[in-house]
Amino acid sequence: MAITYPLNFPTSGGISEITWKKESSVSSSESPFSKNLKVYDWGGKRLEATIKIAPMRVAQAKTWEAWFMALNGLEGTFWLTPSLDSAPSGGAGGTPLVNGASQTGQSLVTDGWDPSETGILKAGDWFQLGNHLYRVLQDANSDVGGNATFDIWPGLRSSPGDDDPLTISGPKGIFRVIEMPSLKYDRNQLCAGFQFDAIEAI
Repeated sequence: MAITYPLNFPTSGGISEITWKKESSVSSSESPFSKNLKVYDWGGKRLEATIKIAPMRVAQAKTWEAWFMALNGLEGTFWLTPSLDSAPSGGAGGTPLVNGASQTGQSLVTDGWDPSETGILKAGDWFQLGNHLYRVLQDANSDVGGNATFDIWPGLRSSPGDDDPLTISGPKGIFRVIEMPSLKYDRNQLCAGFQFDAIEAI
């Protein structure tokens, strides 16, 4: 059976720690005379993650070995969810949808939320739109009609369609493994914990 990307994350073993990194294409230049600093935002933004996997039995670890080999380094992609902090801090009630096609930039207009909810999503909350993960930058409320507008990071990867759904429970995005890790087995049929780095597939 042919391998189809993106792959699902292995169910054996478990994530013990995730370190999220946010990369922005921002540069600067400083005048040697006035010391004025000019900052340039080139628009590029990307999520990166360092993922630590807990120790496990060799039988489980072999599943991971096969998973990494199926990805073949940067070639393949996989689904990654921020499993350790994915639950929203806000109320997040309703059935949220994109409100209006052709949106761009770092703001997203939505509807379908429970009406008149203070902090429907809060700063740092995750959501999924299409194949990508986003984070809310400021607390946002829903109005009497269930509409809410969010400042987000990164900016929209593409213009969503009107009524495209937002996934709040178990959001996930597509990532690539930068380099396949080495797994260490011992004579007691145990595999030591290991870690690997991943970048958002954009």
